[in-house]
Amino acid sequence: MGVKLVFLGRLADLTGVAEREVSAPLDWSTLLDALQGELGGWLASDKVKLAVNGTLLADKMALQANDGDEVALLPPVSGG
Repeated sequence: MGVKLVFLGRLADLTGVAEREVSAPLDWSTLLDALQGELGGWLASDKVKLAVNGTLLADKMALQANDGDEVALLPPVSGG
C-alpha cells in the first residue's frame, strides 16, 4: 500500500494519468521529488492546492500522508 495521488484537470493532462500510487510516508519534499519532471513549476505555484483525504490544506508544505491516504492535486480554477 502507499499514498494515492489524484491529478485533476490540467494536472492530469500534464502527467498523462488521473492517479498514481507513491510510497508512504509522503511529505512536501518527497512529493516534489516524485513529480519534479512532470509538473515542474506547477507544484510550486500558489494556485495549485492539495487536499488530503478530502480536506484542503491551508499550507501545502505541511503535507503529511501515510499508507492508504489520498492526496488530490487541484489545478488553478479557470472559468468565464
